[in-house]
Amino acid sequence: MLLVLAIVLLAGAAFRFSHYLGERAQAGENAYFYDLSERKLFVAPRTLVPPIRGINNDEPDGMRAIVIWTSGNPKDKASQKIAYLEKYAPELKQQFEAMQSGRQSGASSGSRISRGAAQSFIFVRRLNEETWYPVNSAEGEKIMTEWQVPGPDGKTPLVCAP
Repeated sequence: MLLVLAIVLLAGAAFRFSHYLGERAQAGENAYFYDLSERKLFVAPRTLVPPIRGINNDEPDGMRAIVIWTSGNPKDKASQKIAYLEKYAPELKQQFEAMQSGRQSGASSGSRISRGAAQSFIFVRRLNEETWYPVNSAEGEKIMTEWQVPGPDGKTPLVCAP
């Protein structure tokens, strides 16, 4: 039973990573973010690592928003919906920002978070919930995939890019 669960979680992590790379390849320079205090979507550079500064003040309450078209039709703006929100733990955020800027984080290589371990430092949640779940947990995997079912019209939702 544990082996099956481990395989499912590993497959989910692999799917999430490939999904993320695919989104980056097809999307432009920007991504959707959601300001938790304002409860509004906004667009910011894709390279920013959430949480980021929101739209109303300096508070880091801007989370990456995975936005979908529930109709599967990119021209149907009324069918846009936030599938889930994503944020990174401070340790992983600092490591990514250091890599992006080309500087070393100052930490020894032994304290760097490996790719495999990074899944425990990325969190997701549904828009109207408060609890964040690691992407490599059963609930995290459920949140990241539950929107991928065909709607009443038989069309599978698509991820939106700004």
